[in-house]
Amino acid sequence: MLQEIDGSFKSLESKVEELLRRTQKLQTELALLEEVNQTLRSRVEEEKMKNQMLAEENKTVRMQAALGGNPEQSRLLKNHINRLIREVDFCIATLHNTNL
Repeated sequence: MLQEIDGSFKSLESKVEELLRRTQKLQTELALLEEVNQTLRSRVEEEKMKNQMLAEENKTVRMQAALGGNPEQSRLLKNHINRLIREVDFCIATLHNTNL
């Protein structure tokens, strides 16, 4: 009876030790994955900033092309200006209606 209990205790002890080893391994992997995740998040932010810069540069190039006489770009520029004017008119009407 005592041997059975001792055997069960040793078996339980070895299982606990195995669980501790696995836990330590998983904690190490988690730390590594968190580091990789942070690196990837930084890269994403850098790429977003580059994308925004390129979008602004693209707008500038289109604006220059429109001013340079490109008929297609001129049409797009006129449409953009008209859209902005409509937005300003809407804002003015809204301010007028609210008596501000």
